[in-house]
Amino acid sequence: MKKPIWIFAMFAGTLALVTTSAWAFTGEQYAKDAKVTLPQARQAATKVFPGKIVKEELEKEKGGSGLRYSFDIRQGAVTHEVGIDAVSGRVLENSVEGPNSD
Repeated sequence: MKKPIWIFAMFAGTLALVTTSAWAFTGEQYAKDAKVTLPQARQAATKVFPGKIVKEELEKEKGGSGLRYSFDIRQGAVTHEVGIDAVSGRVLENSVEGPNSD
């Protein structure tokens, strides 16, 4: 008896979702030092500038505690970089991304 194709499609979709969400963001090696979780930082960043997160990383950078989540958030044709301190949760940056951003 053949299994319906939708079972296979559901399995493949679930596998893709699990592997994608388990896939590390840039800077994962610093996560042990962060007091703010990635989901908390995402929420804070999109509260500052609502839109679709197109890039996220955890990096060591001057300012605040020295450890920050950096999000590129797109809203229409505009992309903002929003920086959230990974220790305090404070907003450290909210600026328009230039055409040659890294």
